[in-house]
Amino acid sequence: MGYSTASDHQGVSAYVADLQLHMTLQARNLVPNLTIARDSREQMLQQTQADLEKFVSRQTL
Repeated sequence: MGYSTASDHQGVSAYVADLQLHMTLQARNLVPNLTIARDSREQMLQQTQADLEKFVSRQTL
């Protein structure tokens, strides 16, 4: 209990690297910011983006 394994460390390192990449892309405006949707198409696009990001962030390597 409480012991960290090498695979746990690699998983956390990969997650942090992905998060840093996403934050960098967002800071450079390469990933659209979520704003108030003007219409149903924009709302669907934002929801799809959020769902995809949640799905990807929960994947194991």
